[in-house]
Amino acid sequence: MSKRFSDDAVVAEQYYNSSDADRFYHAIWGGEDIHIGLYESAEEPIADASRRTVSHMIARLSDVGDDARVLDLGAGYGGAARQIVAARGWVVDCVNISETQNARNRGLNADAGVEGSIRVLHGSFDNPPVVAGSYDVVWSQDAFLHGEDRARIISEAAKALKGGGRLIFTDPMAKANAPAEALQPIFDRIHLSSLGTIEFYRQAAAEAGLDVVGVEEMPDMLGAHYSRVREELTRRRDELAEIVALDYVDRMIAGLGHWVDGAEKGWLTWGVLDFKKRD
Repeated sequence: MSKRFSDDAVVAEQYYNSSDADRFYHAIWGGEDIHIGLYESAEEPIADASRRTVSHMIARLSDVGDDARVLDLGAGYGGAARQIVAARGWVVDCVNISETQNARNRGLNADAGVEGSIRVLHGSFDNPPVVAGSYDVVWSQDAFLHGEDRARIISEAAKALKGGGRLIFTDPMAKANAPAEALQPIFDRIHLSSLGTIEFYRQAAAEAGLDVVGVEEMPDMLGAHYSRVREELTRRRDELAEIVALDYVDRMIAGLGHWVDGAEKGWLTWGVLDFKKRD
């Protein structure tokens, strides 16, 4: 395993490179996205809700010019990048820790005929392999929770931006008053000791030279999403057992239950955080 990555990045790399994780996310999410969706009904397909999140974030960037360069940190299978290219024609660099996901991303880009608009780079979002001051938008969806040093992640994102550029991201977060012991099962699941909070990200952004454009807190979507994924996984348990180790499926069902419980008790939140780099 490469030594240029932090320990938490290596853990994420090992997990997302595993065949069980790849097959699970491809089967349940549809192979395009791995992030929380915006749901209009409890029965809505996960893929549709996930794409709505991307559309919502793109709409927040309506004032960004047509020739923008975008850096997607923790890009997964690249579904957001392809949606961004289709909607706005922007050029996107995807930085992602999993070469398993990166290979699928490149293949999907080729299938869609957008290889010229999307570059896929193997790397970590706490040390992205990009040139500082190169991007109009830094984008991320539900990835920063996997990093231990989130202040550095925000700092690196700010460095990548041009003056006046935008950092827009989503992340599952803890509420400021959430008891750490109650969230321990979630921390154990992601092999970390904490989650970010909205207050933390605001402070980290300010210290990195970013001003708040807007924060949309939508905790109900976190609970809705993990409930929907757990429901789908439970319904398709026997089917998935043919391609994914059954103990992985059962651990995932149990883990999703911790996220749903935390959301229902008001200990967790989620939303879109939108910042602008000072000129």
